[in-house]
Amino acid sequence: MAKGVNIKKGDTVKVIAGRDKGAEGKVISVLREEQRVIVEGVNLIKRHTKVVNQGGRAGNTGGIITAEAPIHISNVILVEGDGVTRVGFRRDEVTKRRPDGSTYAAERSVRISRKTGKDI
Repeated sequence: MAKGVNIKKGDTVKVIAGRDKGAEGKVISVLREEQRVIVEGVNLIKRHTKVVNQGGRAGNTGGIITAEAPIHISNVILVEGDGVTRVGFRRDEVTKRRPDGSTYAAERSVRISRKTGKDI
């Protein structure tokens, strides 16, 4: 069973373990089922591709392509301000509006910094 993922696309994270330890980058995408994230400029791999002449203009030129590989979510931590922080959650009371115009009370989950307590 997969645990919840606290990192979102667009967050700036720092790598805390592995070959690229200490590197910071922006999250390009989150793979929830595999519990992995793809971080810009981190965990780069080289893939050798063949020249493909099928498809006319859409043919692949081939060569060595450098791309980011996924990194496990446990090996990154969220960057907030000048330091890093763990992610917590707070439930806020909000009033929502129905299509007919009536309102009702509901709760919204908000990500917060464990270090400062502020919203992320």
